[in-house]
Amino acid sequence: MRSPSYSVLPARGLTAAVALALTAGLATAAPATAHTGTAPAPAAKPYMGWSSWSMQSSRYPGLNPDGDYSYLTEANVLEQADALAARLKPYGYTYVNIDSGWWRDKDWKPGFDAYARQQADPVRFPHGMKAVADHIHGLGLRAGIYLPVGLEKEAYGDGKVPVRDADGCTTADIVYSDLRTTNGWDSAYKLDFAKPCTQKYIDSQARMIASWGYDFLKLDGVGPGSFKSGDNYDNVADVAAWQKAIAATGRPVHLELSWSLDIGHAADWKKYSHGWRVDTDVECYCNTLVSWENSVDDRFTDAPGWTRHAGPGGWNDLDSLDVGNGAMDGLTKSERQTYATLWAVAKSPLYTGDDLTRLDSYGVKLLTNREVIAVDQGDSPPARPVTPSDPQQVWAAKNPDGTYTVALFNLADAPAAVTADFSALGFTGKASVRDLWNHENLGTYKNKITEALPTHGSRLFTVTPRGGTLTTTGYEAEAAANTLGGRASVSDCSACSGGKKVGDLYTGGTLRFNNVAVDRPGTYLIKVSYISGDPRPVNVSAGSGAATRHSFPSTGDWGTVETVSVPVTLKAGSNTVTFDSGSDYAPDIDRIDVPSSPRQ
Repeated sequence: MRSPSYSVLPARGLTAAVALALTAGLATAAPATAHTGTAPAPAAKPYMGWSSWSMQSSRYPGLNPDGDYSYLTEANVLEQADALAARLKPYGYTYVNIDSGWWRDKDWKPGFDAYARQQADPVRFPHGMKAVADHIHGLGLRAGIYLPVGLEKEAYGDGKVPVRDADGCTTADIVYSDLRTTNGWDSAYKLDFAKPCTQKYIDSQARMIASWGYDFLKLDGVGPGSFKSGDNYDNVADVAAWQKAIAATGRPVHLELSWSLDIGHAADWKKYSHGWRVDTDVECYCNTLVSWENSVDDRFTDAPGWTRHAGPGGWNDLDSLDVGNGAMDGLTKSERQTYATLWAVAKSPLYTGDDLTRLDSYGVKLLTNREVIAVDQGDSPPARPVTPSDPQQVWAAKNPDGTYTVALFNLADAPAAVTADFSALGFTGKASVRDLWNHENLGTYKNKITEALPTHGSRLFTVTPRGGTLTTTGYEAEAAANTLGGRASVSDCSACSGGKKVGDLYTGGTLRFNNVAVDRPGTYLIKVSYISGDPRPVNVSAGSGAATRHSFPSTGDWGTVETVSVPVTLKAGSNTVTFDSGSDYAPDIDRIDVPSSPRQ
């Protein structure tokens, strides 16, 4: 979540049906330990479910009639839980996640217990948080809750508030004496983990949410990230403390971190948590839940650098998947499918923020497509672009059974054709193709798939190779036969194929591969091995021909090599292929691999 506007009015109470169920004893039907010992290890697969934040944050008519963020009430959460159980649980959606505000009143004033721990607002959640978790468990679902990182300022109480089960410890003993602030909103005092009382405070919070029966914790405003950096906003110690505290409860609680986490600390997030938000909020904070420009389309740029960090035990979180409510979502049908396609191939958690009581038929089709869900939940790795990050893109992943998951995306503001060349996947010849969205075997294709896509449209396929292995000739960037221009230079690179790379390609820096030989004229799909800690453009040309400008996706850091394939027109015989930074900063280049035959 991003910073709220701090103006909410009283939330609605329980519906009569839910109140009757609770008072009739449903709260005792599923004890806090209902999943302990029987639940799978957190994050074996990307989690699936529902989150309250999208509707809390939207200005869509009717969602927050009592003021900003007023949607979050016990009644609304349980209504969505009932709908999730009835409509989406059979497809794997199991988490019901309560987001920010459950301990705050209509004026955003927080409530705390006698030990500086968040306490449910009695208007929003009149039966308390345990009763809500019990109801969710009674549906065979899992319950999620939210906390901001740090000690909230209002909980400090002049430093005199005791810490639960920690004799002699008070809030003054868990923060820095200068009361420095932390988290994405500077709404909390930074915890000092050099003090022995501090871990005990986190322990007490973890025991609290475990005793209520929660299976999931979203820890928000975490840094480095959340648009903050520097010592005050380094919350790695907080995350480590939470991991330790949760383990001590004996309850398998999924720990999810938010938001826009610093990829430079990916190893820490992987060590101490089960998932991490790689980007800012997907919600547009407008009169719909989301919009294409803010910020669904941003994920195509921001997700690739994180790809290699995802796997069993921890996943890259692209945020809520709001594709089920038609006009409320604020997207075209094509955009909704593209949104869902990217989330699936990136193996992001699939949690929708839609109103599950009014899913439209198209939304149900998107959210319940078992073949697409299987891409997200199966054993295949996350997909990554195999073409540059141009308006028309191809993302792919090789699956353990030898097939490929292939997604075509047209991100342009006009219809366009998109082609997936099989040579970019690493093979040649024929392949059988299955359309996953339409559950249709499309037959055999030779060398490529080309589809005409609408504005912001997509297709998703399983491709099964029937041809041969691609044959290529490799050319190292650092080879003495090449020509460097401007500031371009050779440097060591332990991850690179020859132990070196060419970098410093900026403001006119160039790398020219000389003597690139092919037998036949034509357009060749050249595979470029490169390193780029952020997305960077480069101009690619052959001989004296015009250059084509491409944007290469981030590899995540300056020590990881990835590849994309770019089309280059070559003549028979010897050629030159040039990478020119122009007036920008270009990626570092490791090598190129040229196929033995041109595109067909």
